[in-house]
Amino acid sequence: MGLVSRRKIDPMQGRTALAAWVAGARDRTTVATAVRYSLEELGLVAPGRSVEVRVPPYGAVQVIAGQVHRRGTPPNVVEMAADVWLALVVGDLAWDDALSDGSISASGGRSDLTPYLPLMRSSR
Repeated sequence: MGLVSRRKIDPMQGRTALAAWVAGARDRTTVATAVRYSLEELGLVAPGRSVEVRVPPYGAVQVIAGQVHRRGTPPNVVEMAADVWLALVVGDLAWDDALSDGSISASGGRSDLTPYLPLMRSSR
């Protein structure tokens, strides 16, 4: 995805999917839309290409200003399951808690996403 210049997920559809996930919907379409939308949002609030955030199998985005990585595995990679990512996005899970319990794989000195999370607040 790199820098988010053109949205692939309509913001209204993304917010709707995220709200549905918060309400308990866990079907593949809802999760995929919510993850992709929230990754695009992260790209908007943390533009750059020094950290790659991966939420397989739904998507990945490069974010945070700094040294750009062009080939091979980036030195700063964050990877997690979709439910972990979405819980972080809405503030239902803290970064440090997810990191300490092994829910997040994070490598590199720039891989801490704490300044950017939560992206949106849960209405629970």
